[in-house]
Amino acid sequence: MTDPFSSDGAKAPPKPFTVEEGRRKVRSFVLRQGRFTPAQQRAFDELWPRYGLDYTGQPRDFDAVFGRKARRVLEIGFGNGEALRFAAGRDPGRDLLGVEVHAPGVGRLLNALAIDGSTHVRVYHHDAVEVLQHEVADGALDEIRIYFPDPWHKKRHNKRRLLQPEFAALLVRKLAPDGRLHLATDWHDYAEQMWDVLDATPGLRNRAGPRGHVPRPDWRPQTHFEDRGRKLGHGVWDLVYDRT
Repeated sequence: MTDPFSSDGAKAPPKPFTVEEGRRKVRSFVLRQGRFTPAQQRAFDELWPRYGLDYTGQPRDFDAVFGRKARRVLEIGFGNGEALRFAAGRDPGRDLLGVEVHAPGVGRLLNALAIDGSTHVRVYHHDAVEVLQHEVADGALDEIRIYFPDPWHKKRHNKRRLLQPEFAALLVRKLAPDGRLHLATDWHDYAEQMWDVLDATPGLRNRAGPRGHVPRPDWRPQTHFEDRGRKLGHGVWDLVYDRT
């Protein structure tokens, strides 16, 4: 099996995996599936039973899923899975969950996990809000990570941004009392909105103080999204919040 992070391969349309339309009126994503390679399709066909979690809309027993009781980390919108793969290699003592709506990235990560022989990672191909609302128990997560969410940089599209007050309150409910929320963005305007929302959210304390950010922590790799942003002259802001 070739490493999915070393070659894009040929074009092929995604087959049967799609995201169900829920009842949410405004979504933070659109399905621009892009390049979907035969290798990524085979990943869904062959590796989904091993790593994939089908959305059921019912509370999930993650102890049963992983076959152990461990602290758990959720990455929302993992893209092509670089950060989640990195975390799996350095943090075998915790169980890792990922949620992503774009099929090519999911397929790429499935192949990477198989190459690495990872056993403590599971992924959803679904809307993260619905997964959090219906499949994750309150207080079940040690950490939530949201790296480089779509900035929806046009002002008329700002309402589509993921980080809104209602969503922030949902994150707080899902975090354990000593849990951590870590976000990264290369859009300063979005960092400002994150501060506006999260600094005002009950149950969260900004580790760097009000409207503060920290240097990139060693648990987050420098991803290609970050590289792209720096080439465009953007800064990068890492925001870390503790659940109080």
